[in-house]
Amino acid sequence: MAPRSFWKGYLKLSLVTCPVAMVPATTDQEKVRFHTLNRKTGNRVVSQYVDSVSGKAIDEDDQVKGYQRGEDEYVLLEDDEIDAVALESTRTIDIEMFVPRESIEWIWYDKPHYLTPDDPVGEEAFAVIREGMVATGRVGISRLVMYRRERAVMLEPRGRGIVLWTLRYGDEVREADSYFGDIPTGKTDPELMKLVQTLIEERTKPWDPNMADDPVQDRLLEIIAAKKKGKKRPAKAKAVEAEEAPSNVINIMDALRKSIAGESKPTKKR
Repeated sequence: MAPRSFWKGYLKLSLVTCPVAMVPATTDQEKVRFHTLNRKTGNRVVSQYVDSVSGKAIDEDDQVKGYQRGEDEYVLLEDDEIDAVALESTRTIDIEMFVPRESIEWIWYDKPHYLTPDDPVGEEAFAVIREGMVATGRVGISRLVMYRRERAVMLEPRGRGIVLWTLRYGDEVREADSYFGDIPTGKTDPELMKLVQTLIEERTKPWDPNMADDPVQDRLLEIIAAKKKGKKRPAKAKAVEAEEAPSNVINIMDALRKSIAGESKPTKKR
């Protein structure tokens, strides 16, 4: 059963408009979640805001946002002042421009969402916008209020639908040259390249979602299932001894040849 949409509105390109629905493309609902309890009573522990000086709890009506401009000095902003600078419409994805798909690097992608037509009457308009992007190799750029903040979003055709990506803010992405700029460049030995390409080819497999599974979650579920049945907690896994740091002085050629030889050996059947 498909999850219920968490947002409904309109997709708009100039005078072409159609109703759409959106759901997050990813979920963490299956993750193991814990509550913090009072060990003595078994009751849940709740959190609350307290005054940093008096230590007294603060009612929600007395909580206000503040921008720090000096030590212990803040500019107070009310919710209506913050809301006043947001988009007038939070229910229309108005595609303002298009850019080449490859021009947006993956590092700008934040959260993916599935966008679908929400009315049979609007399916043709939805398809026209989607197929137009496919034919031109472009993706749409718009702005939308999501998660209580105005976001730049990218619309990318995918199959019969559209994936809407929220994009990171400009000040969130660090400049790569600040970190990679000092790494020395130089020519790589062609023979080394041939060996490492062989090693890569031997380790290449088709992508499988199971490659990104969560073994820790599986072990936690085993512990929870055992405790439900009144069994003792499973024995703690033996800690892996810390590996000795490899020497920086190595013969890369020998290391690659040994690696390839090891990859080529047939694995023993258990």
